[in-house]
Amino acid sequence: QVQLVESGGGLVQAGGSLRLSCVASGRIFSINAMGWYRQAPGEQRELVAGITSGGTTTYADSVKGRFAISRDNAKNTVYLQMGSLKPEDTAVYYCNAEIQGGRYYSRNTYWGQGTQVTVSS
Repeated sequence: QVQLVESGGGLVQAGGSLRLSCVASGRIFSINAMGWYRQAPGEQRELVAGITSGGTTTYADSVKGRFAISRDNAKNTVYLQMGSLKPEDTAVYYCNAEIQGGRYYSRNTYWGQGTQVTVSS
């Protein structure tokens, strides 16, 4: 079994910063892409940022220049540093990872339980 556990969400004022963390644990042989998604009430879940095993990153246009994704492969952890936060960033943030459980296992996609980020104006 594989688990993704997020932490670091909370309430912050507009213009503030937060750092989200997500740790993968369990039967892990390798982790390919990792990413952060968010879902606001009444909205569809959307990609915020992604990072490959080699460190190539991608960002939603709405967060470019404000958010930074990084990962520590030794710790099976992905981070999302969020700055210049806006009220429209308010959402539940979910961690996502493509994980291979063994050398001859297929890759599967896993999700964390989500962490709430609320930005007040």
